[in-house]
Amino acid sequence: MSLLKSTLRQWLPAIGMLLLAACSTANPSARENAGSAPQSPGSTQFSEAKGCKNVGILLPESDSSARYEAYDRPLLEQEIKAAIPDVTIQYANANNSAATQQNQAEAALTKGACILVVDPNDSDQAAVIVQQAKNSGVPVIAYDRLIQDPDLAYYVSFNNEKVGELQGQYIADQLAAGTLGLNRGDNLVMINGAQTDNNALLFRKGALSKLQPLVDKGELNLVFDQYTPNWDNARAQSMMEGVLTKTSNNVQIAYAANDGLANTVIAALRAQNLNGKVLVTGQDATLTGIQNILSGDQGMTVYKPIAREAKATAQLVAALSRGENTESLVNGTTELQGGETIPSILETPIVVDQKNVADTVIKDGFLTKEQICQGLSVKASNICP
Repeated sequence: MSLLKSTLRQWLPAIGMLLLAACSTANPSARENAGSAPQSPGSTQFSEAKGCKNVGILLPESDSSARYEAYDRPLLEQEIKAAIPDVTIQYANANNSAATQQNQAEAALTKGACILVVDPNDSDQAAVIVQQAKNSGVPVIAYDRLIQDPDLAYYVSFNNEKVGELQGQYIADQLAAGTLGLNRGDNLVMINGAQTDNNALLFRKGALSKLQPLVDKGELNLVFDQYTPNWDNARAQSMMEGVLTKTSNNVQIAYAANDGLANTVIAALRAQNLNGKVLVTGQDATLTGIQNILSGDQGMTVYKPIAREAKATAQLVAALSRGENTESLVNGTTELQGGETIPSILETPIVVDQKNVADTVIKDGFLTKEQICQGLSVKASNICP
């Protein structure tokens, strides 16, 4: 009888996932649905999570965005230690290699990690990590970037399609206002993030929901629209230089998916004396991004309060460790490419431009006035007089 029970326990989760997949409607792109009825994984699905005091944190890279080492790592470690005081944290950064991240996950599991927090370098390839963890009874929380696997336990991020919508709407609003002399029919360049990052797909989708109608009406002329492998900033600069050459510098708007890409786009523009004359977007509210905004080289960024994201992740980790129900923590679901849904916590992104730097990133302590003003070569209104 004990053998029969053990066999049933082994196969019931797989049978359940097959039934879920059979009942789901396929969708070519992942969708995030804040406010949808969440479905939390069963408490018996992850046998190792209850009582867990060994947590693995795996982040994707550090060269294309400063946020991971500067903010995500310390905040995650701080919040998880506060929620589970005697926890052991295993940390690793994949340095932009999906294979490295898989090896890091295997090493963490070998060293006893019973909950994994994974910001995937590659949303598809990280499914291997989810399956390795599942075989050990360990839940995986996808942090910031989605992992395309139905056995994923939770997803904690921002409404990433909304991020793109904010970027696209900002461009639409500035076009309507005639900012920087923008006119009907101006040329738009789109420098997107990595196609292997599901967030980059959502950023572009959200941005195009606001920009494509303008393109269709001839209000904007989309002359370039490419993804940037690995969010490689140098590659983004080369692409922008190529566009400027091809169009004889006839570019008025540059959609850059994040501040790292934006900074190298600005470098390409500066080489042609076009910085401050072309509308450039960004994301992440990095120090460089905020300084570029205050100097007039970048129009906006999207501030994502990472402290809230880290705290929400720590709350999930603690709930799993204590064997508590997590339904009160999640606020929506996210749909995978196959149609399956993952219980999610999705925070709200915020547009930042010259008008509200003080009321957002400085007020929250994300950046200090001293950090922003140090090395800034221009006076910036009331922030850096």
